[in-house]
Amino acid sequence: MMEPRISQRKKEEFDPQVLDLARVARVASGGRRFRFRAVVVAGDGKGRVGIGVAKGKDVAQAVGKASQQAKKNLVTVPVAGHTIPHPVEAKFASSRVLLRPQREGRGMVAGGPVRVLCEKAGIKDISAKFLSRSHSKLNNAMAVMKAFAKLKETVTESSAHVDASD
Repeated sequence: MMEPRISQRKKEEFDPQVLDLARVARVASGGRRFRFRAVVVAGDGKGRVGIGVAKGKDVAQAVGKASQQAKKNLVTVPVAGHTIPHPVEAKFASSRVLLRPQREGRGMVAGGPVRVLCEKAGIKDISAKFLSRSHSKLNNAMAVMKAFAKLKETVTESSAHVDASD
């Protein structure tokens, strides 16, 4: 009787998810040349998240390259409990986004790219609003990443007390 095979494959630290997949073309003298552009979000659920954008001749190649890019472009998001420490607004291209913290248990009041990015970053309670008319998932995701980069850790009372005594 054979022993059951146990998978030795280790679980990936960063879980990639495809945000957008588009067929793009360039026009050459012989006709159109098609490629695929993939936008991938990778995160560990503990405050680190990144976006990767890559093109390839087929879908698998584009997604693979974008996943590698996302792991290189990681941003650390300060998470206070299950939410962000303070409200923040950011703009990228024509996309403007407003992120607000929510009380615990409220849930995620966000859709589209914001929801995916927050899930990958490990944020459970947040409210988000796009203040622009941009429908580009890539631009919206990049605006959220800029907002994450603007977030600052909240000052604790003990460190504020030490600074005031100097």
